[in-house]
Amino acid sequence: MDKHPDQKRAVQYLYPPLDPFDQRMMDVGQGHRLYVEQCGNPQGIPVVVLHGGPGGGCSPAMRRYFNPDVYRVILFDQRGCGRSRPHASVEDNTTWHLVADIELIREELGISQWIVFGGSWGATLALIYAQSHPDRVSQLVLRGVFLMTKAELDWFYGGGAGRFWPETWARFVAPIPEEERGDLIGAYHKRLFSGDLMVETRLGRSWSAWENALASVHSNGASGESPGDYARAFARLENHYFINAGFLEKDGQILDQMDRIGHIPGIIVQGRYDMICPPVSAWELSQRWPAGRLKLIRNAGHALSEPGISAELVRIMDEIAEDLRQ
Repeated sequence: MDKHPDQKRAVQYLYPPLDPFDQRMMDVGQGHRLYVEQCGNPQGIPVVVLHGGPGGGCSPAMRRYFNPDVYRVILFDQRGCGRSRPHASVEDNTTWHLVADIELIREELGISQWIVFGGSWGATLALIYAQSHPDRVSQLVLRGVFLMTKAELDWFYGGGAGRFWPETWARFVAPIPEEERGDLIGAYHKRLFSGDLMVETRLGRSWSAWENALASVHSNGASGESPGDYARAFARLENHYFINAGFLEKDGQILDQMDRIGHIPGIIVQGRYDMICPPVSAWELSQRWPAGRLKLIRNAGHALSEPGISAELVRIMDEIAEDLRQ
């Protein structure tokens, strides 16, 4: 897919590429080993980065939102993702396993409190982690808020976003017989976990393409074809979490428990034209968060790489660093 010129300029807002000073595989139990890395200043302000998906993974680009002289940046691939093993496994892989993993990483690295930085599913996980361990979170920096509600899943997998992208939606539903299209998450689940590698890979590419095509405000509705292994893993993990409603006890749980973290300072950076996670969730979250601020970015969609979103996140992290040094 051709990139819009503004996307090419997004890199100007970021800090230069940097290499990790620590990389390790961490045993977190139940047969899972997580890839964990640290970069920046070993004595700096700790910040943990939670990637999206579920099913994505951390990337070198995610290191570049933080001044490497100031921040100690911790990134990791969640269970089944990226370099973590076993790859694409959904066994013992729930939100609560991930919350426990984050705490284990914090303890292993000797960090008493840290900034939690996450976007999309990473924002979901950041909020749930903070609600579970509020004393361990100094600040929250969230992007493209997703609250794991039925309304949000219905929007993206029930035809809401498809009303804006009918041709892209048609490609997404095409592999599913008409009689099963009333529950696309369930229909895809049956095929993504069919045991037939070719079917799982083909449907994994279709699932991933729908999301990727809508990530940028400059999208033309097309998306490059993801490598089969990555697409299958991403789709299986994401579908596993969505069909289980994020393993939350009830719909709307995150908003209902905001009183636990209302005192924690934080900011939400949200694209005004986010088709994957519409701004209404970010706005509702901000209304329940006395110490939180909402920054809506015009001419921006969902992707972390959107120029306006990149610029604002770098500005926020620089501002936090300056405040903490005073």
